[in-house]
Amino acid sequence: MNTLKDYVAEYIEYCEYRKRLDRKTLKAYRIDLKQYAEYLQNISEFHFKDNLDKYITHLHKQYKPKTVKRKIASLKAFFHYLEYKEIISENPFSKLDIRFREAKLLPKTIPFHSLQTFLSTLYLKKEQVTSEYQLRCCIRDIAVIELLFATGMRISELCSLRPADIDFISNNVLIYGKGAKERILQIGNPEVLSALSLYHETFKSDIDICGYFFVNRLQKKLSDQSVRYMITRYAKLAGIEQHLTPHMFRHSFATLLLEQDVDIRYIQRMLGHSSISTTEIYTHVSNVKQKDILLNKHPRNLMDINKG
Repeated sequence: MNTLKDYVAEYIEYCEYRKRLDRKTLKAYRIDLKQYAEYLQNISEFHFKDNLDKYITHLHKQYKPKTVKRKIASLKAFFHYLEYKEIISENPFSKLDIRFREAKLLPKTIPFHSLQTFLSTLYLKKEQVTSEYQLRCCIRDIAVIELLFATGMRISELCSLRPADIDFISNNVLIYGKGAKERILQIGNPEVLSALSLYHETFKSDIDICGYFFVNRLQKKLSDQSVRYMITRYAKLAGIEQHLTPHMFRHSFATLLLEQDVDIRYIQRMLGHSSISTTEIYTHVSNVKQKDILLNKHPRNLMDINKG
């Protein structure tokens, strides 16, 4: 007779090879399902509604809403699989109320002048290098930041780029997003293209050895953590006190495009959001555009009031 551990192992295998879920999602599923198993007093009653209900209350006591939402989603997907495979006759989630109010946190963005200062610092640092090693690092760092801001891609997407994903003839980049979804973005700015071309020429042999587009000094795939450290270091050099993260470049990309009157549905596709509601949070951030509208386009400005 199969145990919960067996069912979880089968489910993870199904997610990996049938659904083609990424490594991070699989890791999250393993952690969340193992945690549920450890909570249960009687492992054979894992599919009982009351046990799930108590566990969800336990999660709310232990974690922030965003984490609770993810852990519930992991369990819900697992029980959907068990129902699909007819391992359980009834899905306990069909009789559970899992809705709760979640505070919407506005995405943190980088002000336009800070972005300009940050990029200027990168290029200035390149001119001031005193060794070949420093020059190579600057060429790579500039390419990373320019591409991050030019496309609004996630840091995980950037670090996972393969050499063939960047087409220097059509000036396109192929991005593999969440849920194995692909999107193609045009790179239109000549300075961004120049930075990428210079990086590619400089690191071609390293790229061929590594198999990924962005490489570290050991000719291995550049890590998310390395990019985070790099951004922190350049922000300090630029005198920017705001703590910057890779994801803030993504938020800034979306917000600044919105302020340039780009249709939100185009931004949704460029960011790789499956739902427009995810993208709509940027409408709350775009204060500059709101100020411009209220100052210059409000109909009250057209009124000539006779005050006697």
